[in-house]
Amino acid sequence: MTQQNPAEPFDSDAAGDYRQQARYFFGKSREYLAEGDLHQASEKGWGAAAWMAKAVAETRGWEYGRHEQFNVVLDHVQDLTGNDRLIELRGIANDLHRNFYTRSRFLSSVSIGTGLERVAELLDLLEPLTDGG
Repeated sequence: MTQQNPAEPFDSDAAGDYRQQARYFFGKSREYLAEGDLHQASEKGWGAAAWMAKAVAETRGWEYGRHEQFNVVLDHVQDLTGNDRLIELRGIANDLHRNFYTRSRFLSSVSIGTGLERVAELLDLLEPLTDGG
């Protein structure tokens, strides 16, 4: 796991921007769900999780420049916190992303709504790790 160089403090502006974007995407995911746009609801839910993970990575000095590094960052957070729930929540976020590539007839608003509630839990677990402490 890459650690932040103590001589270079984290960019709190970037971490804050990522946090803010995560919350914005999450709000949009709920709007899209209410409108019945299940593809966009799913993708915005995934985006919320990904951007909050970027905020954590920025704060902790971990690499997150590629899509597949979402899982790596969440693994680091699980190692850091010992919270095994993160493994399940990471999978749910990834499932939401896969929904974007799924035919509409196979999507379930109930399942996606439940997934978004789990993403809200993930955001709440990750956000305290974005303050630089």
